[in-house]
Amino acid sequence: MKIHFAGIRRKTEFSPNHVVNDLLIINQTGEALKELGAEVTMYDEGVITPETMKEKLVFSMAQGPIGSNTLMKIEQRGAYIINSPRSVINCYRINMVKLLPEAGIPFPRSVVVATDSDTNGKEAGFTTSKLWIKRGDVHAVHKEDVTLANTDDEELTLLKEFHARDIMQAILQEHVDGDTVKFYAVRESDLFHWYYTNGVYNVKFDTKRLRELASASAEILGLFVYGGDAIIGKDGSITIIDINDWPSFAPIREQASQRIAQVIYRKAQEYVTSGTSG
Repeated sequence: MKIHFAGIRRKTEFSPNHVVNDLLIINQTGEALKELGAEVTMYDEGVITPETMKEKLVFSMAQGPIGSNTLMKIEQRGAYIINSPRSVINCYRINMVKLLPEAGIPFPRSVVVATDSDTNGKEAGFTTSKLWIKRGDVHAVHKEDVTLANTDDEELTLLKEFHARDIMQAILQEHVDGDTVKFYAVRESDLFHWYYTNGVYNVKFDTKRLRELASASAEILGLFVYGGDAIIGKDGSITIIDINDWPSFAPIREQASQRIAQVIYRKAQEYVTSGTSG
């Protein structure tokens, strides 16, 4: 019996600067699933409804709140979804900045604030005005959604701009000095790829530890297909600063699409044979 999947393309507003790359990875994953013997029907995040999507096996890049809530309804009626919409919502910063530190992941000090408040960094308990101001929900829609502020006035101006765009909550986050590395991974596979986005110090660090922290973060959030960013301190310390649900995998797209498809297919088979799908 052929396995039939629904694939959900990410809405373009949630793919700033990565519209083509995001489309390529989801489409290539679908093609890789077909090569494994599956049938695949593709949908767009912006048009799915519980009534129009009947498939019980789903691979999804949906990221917006409306799409995620729709997929949660579909999941509640017995569908199996990678990445689960619950894991996607866990990646919203207002949730992630609590879940990861509480589980012991090295993570920058972060405070959730209302964007219509006059709370600056010092009032939030920070000892410096050099802070990252980040929107509290989806990762980024505009480049200003993640901005480094250097003064109290800059912080408050950014919060007001968020509020004017109907972003109700934001994150004040400490700046961690060091080199930034980006990573891509697929849970329950051998895929883990990292690279420097800026190599200022180029200190030696424990790459195995980076993989362990990335994997632990994904498990805490519930992700299978993920990426993220970390800061490597001058002393070689590793701080996770962001985890992304299903990134574009642009540098390793061919390899990644194969690994993603293999994991999705295997997990779907397990789900079907377990009888959970009804």
